[in-house]
Amino acid sequence: MTFRLEGTMTALVTPMRDDADRSLDLPALARLVEQQIAGGIEGLVACGTTGEAVTLSDEEYALVVGGVVKLAHGRVPVVAGAGSNSTAKTIANARLAESLGVDALLVVTPYYNKPTQAGLLAHFRAVADAVKTPIILYNVPGRTGCNLLPATAAELAKDPRFVGVKEASGSLDQVQEIVGRVAALGREDFGVVSGEDGLNVPIYSVGGRGAISVASNPAPTLTTALYRLFRAGRTAEAGRGQVALHGFIKTLFSEPNPQPAKMAMHLLGLMEPVTRLPLLTALPATTEQLRKDMKALGLLA
Repeated sequence: MTFRLEGTMTALVTPMRDDADRSLDLPALARLVEQQIAGGIEGLVACGTTGEAVTLSDEEYALVVGGVVKLAHGRVPVVAGAGSNSTAKTIANARLAESLGVDALLVVTPYYNKPTQAGLLAHFRAVADAVKTPIILYNVPGRTGCNLLPATAAELAKDPRFVGVKEASGSLDQVQEIVGRVAALGREDFGVVSGEDGLNVPIYSVGGRGAISVASNPAPTLTTALYRLFRAGRTAEAGRGQVALHGFIKTLFSEPNPQPAKMAMHLLGLMEPVTRLPLLTALPATTEQLRKDMKALGLLA
């Protein structure tokens, strides 16, 4: 399928078993994909930050990405997280994901190294040179210690191999500058999407074309509704929906992601709340707050 970055896509958690190895739970992954598609989600992102990709072996990465591609069966596009702090490793991930049939690649700015903006340009271009699959830039400086500046994002947007950016800087000012710079280039096919669930509707209001969401794991229908309402001109309803989700989103990010998200999925009966070290299972207080929030939203009886 021709890929266009627009709409609400879920940054999938990676289900794991409650065993000594915290091994992959592929039956739970199948349940998760079906729950997402039934909930109206418009795309799936496997092995991103929320998918704990950095804790997976190459074999596990292939099982998850390939599994999601097969389970989706062309019903929605599938994006694979391919980022690393090593350009060579990112290229290896990208080539592997491409061989598994993904529709696009999500490539985060290299973490820990703290490259310059020139280094970021060289990194992303090297990855693009190595594959034929469209690339989504991913900016999340709170995790990487590295900010993809608007001028750099716009420079990359001149290249059609880059189809959008997931913006999780938390700065509406930065999002607006990227949107403006991309518009000046005439790249109508380059999507700027929210990577911050708490800012989804505000980002839509300044030209964002959707979200790559954590909250849509437990709440796909509620999360997708926000962008659909906004696109339909029902902006006040979209705003009210964002406010209604506010407390739940705060709880989801009250501990390191995806600890609370996995617990929310456990409360829905879809998987164990297991993460891999150094992440832990969500605290009892967080679990209780998730239960209250989810009941208030109608996600739990």
